[in-house]
Amino acid sequence: MITLTIINMQTKFLLPAFLLAGILSLSSNCSKNNAGGGAQSPSPAIEYWLTKGDRSVLLQKQPTALNFTTTANSFTNIEVDSSTKFQEIDGFGYTLTGGSAYLINRMDASSRSSLLNELFGSGNDAIGISYLRISIGASDLSPSVFSYNDMPAGQTDPTLANFSLSLDTVDLVPVLKQILTINPQIKIMGSPWSPPVWMKDNGSSVGGSLLPQYYAAYAQYFVKYIQAMAAKGIKIDAITVQNEPQHGGNNPSMVMSSLQQAEFIKNHLGPAFQAATIKTKIIIWDHNCDNPNYPITILNDAAAKPFIDGSAFHLYAGEIGVLSGVKAAHPDKNLYFTEQWTGANGSFDGDLKWHLKNVVIGSMRNWSKTALEWNLANDPSYGPHTPGGCTECKGALTINASVVTRNVGYYIIAHASKFIPAGSVRIASTTGVSLHSVAFVRPDGKKVLIVLNDSGSSTSFNIKYKGKWAATELPGATVGTYIW
Repeated sequence: MITLTIINMQTKFLLPAFLLAGILSLSSNCSKNNAGGGAQSPSPAIEYWLTKGDRSVLLQKQPTALNFTTTANSFTNIEVDSSTKFQEIDGFGYTLTGGSAYLINRMDASSRSSLLNELFGSGNDAIGISYLRISIGASDLSPSVFSYNDMPAGQTDPTLANFSLSLDTVDLVPVLKQILTINPQIKIMGSPWSPPVWMKDNGSSVGGSLLPQYYAAYAQYFVKYIQAMAAKGIKIDAITVQNEPQHGGNNPSMVMSSLQQAEFIKNHLGPAFQAATIKTKIIIWDHNCDNPNYPITILNDAAAKPFIDGSAFHLYAGEIGVLSGVKAAHPDKNLYFTEQWTGANGSFDGDLKWHLKNVVIGSMRNWSKTALEWNLANDPSYGPHTPGGCTECKGALTINASVVTRNVGYYIIAHASKFIPAGSVRIASTTGVSLHSVAFVRPDGKKVLIVLNDSGSSTSFNIKYKGKWAATELPGATVGTYIW
């Protein structure tokens, strides 16, 4: 609509009557033409960023925007429908392992500040990570094995009198505090690899199970952890009960059956959170897609279910589509994708395609609220890690003193995290044999479409939305993020 100032109040300048009449007529016609539907409003241009499998283009904004049209062509349509909505998104990110925090905290102050702003900020050069997973105690990518209540061999501490976060205050807590100054809204999930060894039936950090007589003490261990982190200004949004509870070969690790996990939650952890008025979400499973019956069994327990927010998954075995089966069995519970590694021997193009297809697009199309890659950072020799920990887990970053190299995991997550903030909602989009897609509407109303071409050749297609389409081409082994 055209808005005109007819009289300048400072100068009392009056327009001639014939000119005034013409302008008023023009304004009236423009108002009529634009009323009731905006048929004359221009369609928004689509800005887009690409990453190619050959690394010739890395998260690069393309210089020419795409425009919607109604000119017919024979290309495949990827149709986006913002009227069909699915889950709200909590975020995209990584596990900030103890090793990652160790390396970041030892960078020089200027380099560390620059890196953290790039990772967690909202500027043009930032990738806007919105979700972090951390280990409760050590993971296998910590510099050493520890819990928050380690005791000399043969001694126990069921009252947790010796509970202490001290080892995390060296690197993890300081790095988290810096991150929170950049993004105070970032969500943090805590996951334990093992409880204190005196609580376990084998007295070892590797494998074993939680002794029933320590279920109550271990529930209080979680309570103390959440309260101690809160006292340092770090809110734990969610915890998983046990990382990979069916894999006891890691250092640290613990085995926990679905019946044991249900028992622990309904009679100990859930009531302990309730008594302490802790709002941190309790999430189960946190393991592979090949065993959806594990979380379903726990959720089928009517006494355990009310305490549980949802289930978490990795994809070292199974198929990503099983998440939708768990959602169908318990539609009132949430789903989270919490870990997938890239390895030292993987190829950039192969990992880019597989992880975009499964971790980002696949998990989101199957109801996940998060898509998290595994380790944020390692050194050039894939450390630090515990004795027996992963020796070839490639972080999103390689940090050598204060020099940072961005690896494939960085681009896998950045193609989502940079453009899709927490609070966005997944909307419907079609997908094909070689063109895989997922779409979102952001809190600001903009639409975001991620498309992966996992074929070996360039493919032309249309982005179709509300009866118009924009034609474009995506090279083979390339991911594009499109925004309008």
